[in-house]
Amino acid sequence: MSYHKSSYSNPEHECVEVATNRPHLVAIRDSKRPTGPTLHVPPTAWTAFLTTLHTPTGQNPVTA
Repeated sequence: MSYHKSSYSNPEHECVEVATNRPHLVAIRDSKRPTGPTLHVPPTAWTAFLTTLHTPTGQNPVTA
């Protein structure tokens, strides 16, 4: 898998890395523990998570 960090990450702080190069899987891991455990979710769950993060407080997220 090919992981990438957020553009908001800072080398001095913990961050997550995400691999989205598999058709039916998004893998998430701790950047400080690249050989540690990973969380695997379907792309639809990852998209819903990101949508929720980008929704202003007090509003319902837009669903497809």
